Amino acid sequence: MLRVADKHALSDTGRQRRANEDACFARAPLFVVADGMGGAQAGEVASRMAVEAFEPGLDADGDNSAEAALSARIRLANERIHDLAQSDRARQGMGTTITAAVVGEHDVAVAHVGDSRVYRLRGGAFERLTDDHSLVEELKRQGKLTDEEATHHPQRSIITRALGPEPSVEVDTTTWPAEPGDVFLLCSDGLTSMIDDRQVAALLREAPSMEQAARALVAAANEAGGRDNITVVLFSLEEVIGGSGAAAPDPPTAEHDRPPTAAPEDQPTRVGRPDDGLTTSRVRAAMAEQEEERARREATEARRIAPRPGSEGSDQEGGRRRSRLRRVLIAVAVIAAIVVPVGVAAWVAMGSVYFVGSGPQGFVAVYRGLPYELPLGVDLYSRAYLSGVPLGTLEEQRREQLLDHTLRSREDAADLVRRLEIGELAGS
Repeated sequence: MLRVADKHALSDTGRQRRANEDACFARAPLFVVADGMGGAQAGEVASRMAVEAFEPGLDADGDNSAEAALSARIRLANERIHDLAQSDRARQGMGTTITAAVVGEHDVAVAHVGDSRVYRLRGGAFERLTDDHSLVEELKRQGKLTDEEATHHPQRSIITRALGPEPSVEVDTTTWPAEPGDVFLLCSDGLTSMIDDRQVAALLREAPSMEQAARALVAAANEAGGRDNITVVLFSLEEVIGGSGAAAPDPPTAEHDRPPTAAPEDQPTRVGRPDDGLTTSRVRAAMAEQEEERARREATEARRIAPRPGSEGSDQEGGRRRSRLRRVLIAVAVIAAIVVPVGVAAWVAMGSVYFVGSGPQGFVAVYRGLPYELPLGVDLYSRAYLSGVPLGTLEEQRREQLLDHTLRSREDAADLVRRLEIGELAGS
């Protein structure tokens, strides 16, 4: 039976960022790293919410595997982040990666979304256990980029899957056999984008403890430039004979063991005036009296102007009805004369013009047709192509330029998105 022998979590802002949008959680047997995105503190909020979803622990039992329990927590975090982003304009587009691991009796279950990674050091072998959900990783799988080209690609930070942009998210899960002496590393890309796997492995092998290893890794990333926030969570395993081992979680004993808690919501402010001397019953009575008086006036006025049966007023009313009917028929004819040509023109345009907009999960997409929606949910457009470029990774100016719904030719729209994907266009 296995349990956690040593652990340490460390998160650093880095040398080029003003705020830390990473968050982490390290309470044996559960470990989590999240890397937020979105700017204006939205990324910080998203990563914190992702980590907080794990605070109650996991609901894993005989009918619910560790992988399923991890996925459930991640999907819950995604729903919460998405709902907040939809309700708060300042946080629209926010998201976060998530990587989580839980130690079992003989294995370690891993779940992840995005490009935060999990590594395992076993003896002298250092192995990456997760595949990045990123644009460059997809291009590598397609044979369009080499490892070296991917390392220096201008769009290497663009991820293709994250928590927050969509109501639901696909979670990758795997369970890895574990052995006493194994060391596991969870980290944000602020580490792996600055130092390569060989350097990471060397630092882990040399460090006498998880704390010293974490400090060495963060220091090395900062010395290499520290362009992003850096977060590392480390734990090592040992064997326990006849004990409950990893089944018993340890309480948080240090600040980095606990996820940051959200600030309390502002309490509603009661607005009112001092009592003016009228009781509730007196106010209601006065209101009822005013309503009765208004009803009497309306009834009197109606009797005064209503024509008597058989009088010429009836003929006048019939004439007014016929006049109204003629006006309605004329209006219908005019509307038809306008709508039909417009509808025909829109139908023709749908097949010949394109525009760039936001697609599923917040990725840049190309649409064919006009950027309009008719009543009853009728769209004048359809999606022609979904790129691997998330809108949340682009600067606000570039995002506004893309979403201005400029009508383009098919070639122009496709070329614009292609240049974004291969990094020819800067993010701002």
